[in-house]
Amino acid sequence: MLVKINLRDQVRDYLLSEMITGNLKTGKTINLAALARHLNVSVTPIREALTQLQQAHIIKAIPNRGFIIAELDVEEAEDLYELVANLEVMAIENTEFSQEDIVNLKNQQEVFENASNAIDRIQADLEFHRLLTKGYKNELALKILHDLKTRIFFYERAFTNDDSFYNKSDNQHDSIISAIADDNVPTASLLLKMNWMLILNYVQKKLTE
Repeated sequence: MLVKINLRDQVRDYLLSEMITGNLKTGKTINLAALARHLNVSVTPIREALTQLQQAHIIKAIPNRGFIIAELDVEEAEDLYELVANLEVMAIENTEFSQEDIVNLKNQQEVFENASNAIDRIQADLEFHRLLTKGYKNELALKILHDLKTRIFFYERAFTNDDSFYNKSDNQHDSIISAIADDNVPTASLLLKMNWMLILNYVQKKLTE
């Protein structure tokens, strides 16, 4: 049961969590009445949360069907990955990295490399990118990034039967960390954008096969 404070935000966070864990899948209609019963809240905050998620393009409203998690689309993927790459570059260009930040990135890279399955690998990769940008002081930009990456998760999970597109990411992550440690932000920015474009190219290929 949810505490009846900021219900819309709590419902939104719950829905995002359900998406990340795979309990809500692409093409599935979100049953407002069933969700209201499960969370023991009225339909109103659920509609408000769904409207927010729709505005973030994580879900869409379909006439006579209600809210669904949108199917994957190559044009959306291109927009998503380009926007995330640009926002992250802006974030690291406006962040002062401490030695502790660099250690945390290295530790997370080890988690990424040692992930035992594809889902854990995706989660570890997204956490690596979160650590890269968490020092950015623009909270709105970070919130937008969080929403966009929730949608990106669906694209990457769809192709986890073949995680070969992460192989080069290992080296790119290491190179990004090295550039940051050397206080070479332009190189880190370039490598970061290349990292996202590498994954986008793989997703584009899979979506158009």
